Amino acid sequence: MRTATPAVLITGIVLVATTMRGPITAVGPLLDTIRADLGMSAAAAGVLTMLPLLGFAAVSPLAPALAARLGLERAITVALAELAVGIALRSGPGRIALYTGTALIGVGIGLINVLLSGLVKRDHSGRAATLTGLYTTVMGAFAMLGSGLAVPVADAAPGGWRTSLGIWVVVVLIAIAVWLARPGAGSATPAPRSGPVDRSHWRSALAWQLTAFMGLQSMGFYVSVSWLPSILHSGGTSPASAGWYLALMQLTGLIASAVCPAILRRLPDQRLFAAGAAMLGVLSYLGFVVAPELSPLWSATVGFSQGAGITLALSFFALRARDATQAAALSGMGQSLGYLLAALGPLVFGLLHDSTDGWAVPLVILAGLITVQAVVALGAGRNVTA
Repeated sequence: MRTATPAVLITGIVLVATTMRGPITAVGPLLDTIRADLGMSAAAAGVLTMLPLLGFAAVSPLAPALAARLGLERAITVALAELAVGIALRSGPGRIALYTGTALIGVGIGLINVLLSGLVKRDHSGRAATLTGLYTTVMGAFAMLGSGLAVPVADAAPGGWRTSLGIWVVVVLIAIAVWLARPGAGSATPAPRSGPVDRSHWRSALAWQLTAFMGLQSMGFYVSVSWLPSILHSGGTSPASAGWYLALMQLTGLIASAVCPAILRRLPDQRLFAAGAAMLGVLSYLGFVVAPELSPLWSATVGFSQGAGITLALSFFALRARDATQAAALSGMGQSLGYLLAALGPLVFGLLHDSTDGWAVPLVILAGLITVQAVVALGAGRNVTA
């Protein structure tokens, strides 16, 4: 059997990363159009936006067991295939297809989220933060494309919003083809397991801090990608322009993901950096309330906060772990409970909008929750292992 070079392995990881956010971020700019087409309330749209996060939460604890049974490479292949099915189904007619396909998308991406952390720790332990920064940068780039191109593609393509959401299946199929072409990709060798499953991380204060940091960061991100276009549109911004503001948020998040690894290498720990990134998000959410005329600025700064936050959150699972097995376990716990917490964000945000007939109260509450994230960062950013 041929041995894959590091460059080939990294290319495979990067291609997988192209599938991990675009199918989700493409929904926000189209949400008003989908609601109008299907007659959905803001609360019903909130349920739609929370489904991927519920999928993340449901399968994250199962991902290590799947990797142990199939091996990391085959488990990622299965997750990619399931993601492709979800994207295709979501673009079908009717609400049932929309909701079912969206849930399946969450399951596929949720598995990949956890499996990649274990793969990075196993194959690239010495540069986990750098490689995590690389693939989160790629995630951010395709998330930006999903946001920015969603409305233009829907306006130009036959099938409207369904076609705009459905074209992401092409990206996933390309990733599958490249992933399967890697040497050793078809190996069924399971990940090594020795003795009973170690669940000690469930009793670790640090593991719970990582979980809270991940959950609150993700809540802010998914509220933003779900509702920011609607917030901007209610203030008079056109749907297409609102989509590009969301793309601007993704762009600055991309820049943050790219520069974070270089910053982290120069720090003795990540406490102040992580807390500062969260507080930038607090400033941004309050900025939408008190100075909405500066929405382009707040879109950019909240994106930088989120880009730094997700890179830190994913890096923490590797940096705070003793080995690849514990990295997968921490990632499974953090992403399961973290995304369960995050899933409430878009739904509650929509309910608060319906009950207050405005966006100010939801934004202020979100700013308060991200302040809690900044406090949690002081524990999660310590240079210790769980």
